[in-house]
Formats: sequence, structure tokens, C-alpha cells
Amino acid sequence: MSGDGSAAERAVVSKLARGSLLSRLKRSKQPLKLVAVPRDHVHGERTRGDALLAGRFTVGSETLPLKELDFGEAGAAGPLAEQLQGFSWLRDLAAAASREKGARLAEAVVGRWLLAHGTRADEAWAPQLWGERILFWTAYAPYILSSSDSGYRSALLNTLARGARHLDANADKAAAGLDRVTAWSGVVAAGLLVQGGVPRVARGEAGLARALTSAQFDDGGLVSRSPYEQMQLVDRFGLLRACYLAAKQTIPDGIEAAAQASLAALHGIMMGDGALSSWQGCGPGESSRLAALIDGCGMRARPLRNARGWGYQRMSALGTILVLDAAPPPPQKLAERGAASTLAFELSDGGQRLVVNCGGPGPLPTDLPDELVEGLRTTAAYSTLVLADTNSTNIVTDGSLGKGVEDVAIDRSEDNDASRLEASHDGYVRSFGLIHKRSLMLGNDGKELRGADQLMPKGRKKIRESAPYAVRFHLAPGVEATTTADGMGAILRSKGAPPWNFRCRGGNLAIEESLWIDGRGEPQRTSQLVIVGEVSALGGEIGWTFRRAS
Repeated sequence: MSGDGSAAERAVVSKLARGSLLSRLKRSKQPLKLVAVPRDHVHGERTRGDALLAGRFTVGSETLPLKELDFGEAGAAGPLAEQLQGFSWLRDLAAAASREKGARLAEAVVGRWLLAHGTRADEAWAPQLWGERILFWTAYAPYILSSSDSGYRSALLNTLARGARHLDANADKAAAGLDRVTAWSGVVAAGLLVQGGVPRVARGEAGLARALTSAQFDDGGLVSRSPYEQMQLVDRFGLLRACYLAAKQTIPDGIEAAAQASLAALHGIMMGDGALSSWQGCGPGESSRLAALIDGCGMRARPLRNARGWGYQRMSALGTILVLDAAPPPPQKLAERGAASTLAFELSDGGQRLVVNCGGPGPLPTDLPDELVEGLRTTAAYSTLVLADTNSTNIVTDGSLGKGVEDVAIDRSEDNDASRLEASHDGYVRSFGLIHKRSLMLGNDGKELRGADQLMPKGRKKIRESAPYAVRFHLAPGVEATTTADGMGAILRSKGAPPWNFRCRGGNLAIEESLWIDGRGEPQRTSQLVIVGEVSALGGEIGWTFRRAS
């Protein structure tokens, strides 16, 4: 770095440690030690580490200046505060700085944390925050325990032990799902790594097994169905496996199986560009961070294709990848921002995305208007059929999910020519008396995707005359659509793939504006193919085809 950059780094550290803050920490009569130090094999992002060294802690659209860092003012609620409090940023710092340089900043920040939160159990002692904190404090012990100040080291290790005892009693108070899994992972990690913690290991493993039973489907996907949380789950498992390795202990078979399955589920929703498909208000994430997680988590798995619990069905053939949402939205108690996306899909050709969902900022702080964020949860923001401009699952005015899709039927088959997938949902039965069925056939050469959307009568409710429908295919940024002369098709051109031809029948084709939320949570202008028409109480069928031109 330049001389100016080094001066800025020194200013950040000296500001954080001003007034001999670290020397004021209470010394312990019986200092503890770590019996082992795990190694985090996931490489952090250097640009974010450089920003930390320059005094900027950034998450999404929010930035916190480190020179004036006050953990009391920062709090422990919200995405920025939670990432600050969990200390996962130590990974990025390590990617940008040597142990000596990084330790100056890391120990100054940890010292500030100890002074603000180390002597009392407050909001920063939330079980999930302590679980994450233990995983990262132990993995980056060389960066936070290099100080020659024995008072600081003693205070940190004894606070770590107190945090572990706090987790023992409070891990099950964390919200069901990823939070509770994180809390119990911290209990196990502390038992394996902190002096005198051996009796804690068995209790922690039992608690983690219980937490996984309620958080994770048998196929490895989280019940929240959140791609972002699935990434976090794989990361938790990777860090925990490193703890077992460092302690020279064997991970229980049940936890190891859950870990392997979690990675397979994550692989199952990745597209050809190495990033995620967009579901449940989440965007694609950043392919570089995802690649680093997969390379460094210590596990290997094939993509999950037929996920009945996790709910994302995967079809692939010679570089063409399709991911379909074939399940109801997640339970409200496990997903604050679930989406009405059932039977939507994304499609990519090699590294080029073709059909996408609009996505959303996920947990990132965002400058997007609240109305837009809510709109991104609607059925119209996903690549599927919308009946009478009505969500397949109702989104209530308070943001919660109401009635809608309860049952999704799935049938898959494969032969020498193609893979076939049929799925139907009952989200429109209560209001319109119609089942939505989507049929897909992907040729084994990856050059053609044939699809049909059927509306079939069911139940006593009947449409009096007709109801309008729209089948939407949101296109990825950079994909230009030009309608054909007969108005029933379009040519899709992009820099990253050969042209694709789109044809439809059963409705009228239009090209409309759309948007896509990228991996940084920023909106990108794009367009969408929309097949529009009307359907009676007898139902109807809309057919369409995507075919690669070469």
C-alpha cells in the first residue's frame, strides 16, 4: 500500500486504542488458553480487507467509520451491526494484511468490543452472535491474541469462556433455523478449543443435532429456503469441521452428513456463471465469495437435482442449467421475507444467464425503496405465470405471507433424448378454481427447452367470464430481445452465449421493461418477455420454447 494508506491505517488503529483502552481491561487470576487453533481455509475478499485497513466497515449500502467506532452506538441489530458483532470480517482482514499488520487493527477493535460488552450480558450476547463470534475468534486467534498485553489476552480468553457458558444455557433461545444452528455450533467449537471445555462437547453436539432437525430438510436445504442463509450454513459447517480437525476429534456422522447435504443443496441452485439463482428476496450473491466458500469449506458434493424438501429442482444438459422453484413459500416464522415464486425458473447457457428472477437485496442494507423491495416478493417479479395480477401466495399488508400455495405435485423422468419435469400448485384454486401446472422438457444436448403452462379447473370456485393471465420471463442484463415478424417469437442476443430463439402459442407476446438485483444489491435495468391472454373457467394452455440458434 502507499505511504498515505499506511498513515491512514496507523490513524485508525491509534484512534481505536487511544487512552490505553486495552490496558484498562480486567486481568484474570487464572488466564485460560486455547488448546487448539483451527484454520479457516475460506479466503476472504481483499478489497474489503483493504477498506477495513483504511477505516471503513461496509455492508451493502451502509458504511461505518472505524476511527470513531463505538460498539455501544453501533448496537447489535440490523445487517451491518450483526456482521460487525459476529467478527466474520476478520476473514477479509486476513486476506489483505499480514498477521502483524492485521493484528494491530483486529486487537484494537476486539478491545473496544470487550470494553463495551465484555463485562455484561446485553444485546451483543445474543446466542447466534456468540456462536458466530466463537467460530471466528478461534479461527483468527493469531490476529486477536498476538498482543503483549497480558491483561487484554486474559480478558479476551475469559470473556470467550463466559460466552461459551452463556451459550450453554441460552443456545436454544436463538430463533429456530440458522440462528440456533450457529449458536450450538459455537458451543461445540468452544468445547473443542477452550481449555477445560471437553464436557461441553457432547452437550453441544446433541443441541446442534436438535437444531438441525428443525432447521434443515433431510435433503440438506434449510427450511427457510433462503439461498443466502444456505451459504451461511455451509460456512458454519466448514468452520466447525476445522475445529474438529484442529482438536484431532472426529465429527459425528449425523453432523457430517448434514454438512455434506447442505453443500449439495447449495450447488443445486447455482447457475452457469458460478453465482446463485435468485429466490426468497435474495440476489445472486458474488461468484468470487461463493467460489471461495466452496473451495475452502473442506467438503465436496454433487449438485442436488431433485430436492423435495428444499424445493428447488435442477435440470442440466451440456452447459445449459435450469433451476425451478417447486415448493410452497417457506413458513413465516422461519422467513420474514419469503416470496410468492412457486413454479418460477431461471435458465443459463454456460456463463450467460438468459432467464432470471428479479431477486432482491436479501439481508444486505439497501437504498432501494421499501415499496420496491416488497414488490420484488410478488409473483410478477418471478419468471412464471401470474393470474389476474394476483400473487400465487398472498402477501399481507404487514409483509407476512398469507394463504396460497399449500400443495405442489412433482413428476420427473429422463430418457435418451431429454429430461422432463412436471409440477403443479394450488395457489389459485381458492380464488379462481384453477390449478397451475408447468411442464418442462430439456433436450439432452442442452439446445432446446420446451415448456407449457396449463390452467386446469379444480374445486367449486368458478370464474364467471374470464380472467387475464401473464406468463413472464425476466431476461438477464445484457440479453437483448427482438420480436420476430409474426409477433409470436423473439431473438435473444447476448455477448456471453449464442443467440436463442423464443416462440410461443396460446397468447400474445410483448416485451416490457424489467429489473434485476445484482450481487451487490443494486438494481440493473433489463427487459422481460410477457405472454398475455385470458382464460375461462374451463382453463387453457400456453406453450413456449427456447431454442439455441447454433
